[in-house]
Amino acid sequence: MAKIAVELERALHARRITGEPGCATGTTLAEGDGWRVTDVICTSGPDDRPFEERHSSASISIVAAGSFEYRSHSPADLLTPGSFLLGTPDQLYQCAHHHASGDRCIAFQFAPEFFETIVESPPRFRAQRLPPLREAAPLVARAFAGLAMERGRPARSRRASRSATIGAHDPPWEELALEIAAKAIHLANDINLDHHHPPPTAVARVTQAVRTLEESPASLRELANHARLSPYHFLRTFTRITGVTPHQFALRMRLRDAAVRLATDDARVIDVAFDSGFGDVSNFNRAFRAEFGVSPRAYRNVLTTTAGPTSSRARRA
Repeated sequence: MAKIAVELERALHARRITGEPGCATGTTLAEGDGWRVTDVICTSGPDDRPFEERHSSASISIVAAGSFEYRSHSPADLLTPGSFLLGTPDQLYQCAHHHASGDRCIAFQFAPEFFETIVESPPRFRAQRLPPLREAAPLVARAFAGLAMERGRPARSRRASRSATIGAHDPPWEELALEIAAKAIHLANDINLDHHHPPPTAVARVTQAVRTLEESPASLRELANHARLSPYHFLRTFTRITGVTPHQFALRMRLRDAAVRLATDDARVIDVAFDSGFGDVSNFNRAFRAEFGVSPRAYRNVLTTTAGPTSSRARRA
């Protein structure tokens, strides 16, 4: 996702120049009574030692770019773009970048009593992460479009939009936060948990494959050859660690990119399709409708008639 990843790349480049240790910095996008949305950019890498932290609120973070390993009450999971990180208040956790540097997340944080009014239960998640699922794709795309809109505006406009009161073109963050909380608790309760603990070598191979797919298309055989595995074993390893197949991961990423383009600029649908890696507009329309429930043109029309894309350490605590 070029628009989303560019600021992460800038931060990583600045870190390489200064030689300073990696760190996480957060920028508040919006906040209200009992909730907050933060854009978190982390520049930590394999040379930075991870340390234990504690969630200060109910936390649902969507990975927008990069990857990292997250561990709380179970073995570490690899978090990739489109994944959800789920945190319960006072829960200890650790994030690490053993195999690649940097990540960017949109963190939705809720006071426990406010969260309980949304889902009618205490903020407890049955899983510590959700993979990039189709059921959450429309919400993820709306969050990414909102992030692209926020970070593309002048600083004064961004500051003015941090309260719960929004203008005609501000992303409706409060509505999105409520929907994401409800969806996350529903999916976390229904997901089939896989307690398999993959070896570090497998996580390293999949991490590199994820970073490759973020930058450019690659076939299953190319990814498998790079990982020095057979296509069959690579497919099994990738799917077990990320929760989706390489094809699903790449397709979902391209469709999110297209959704952000449709929400944030006026490019023609055919240009968005080609720029997102689709060689045929009819295939793009079918894939987009399957992912988001509407055609690309209808998706854009809905957005233009609403207010926006319906849409400590500053990490995800």
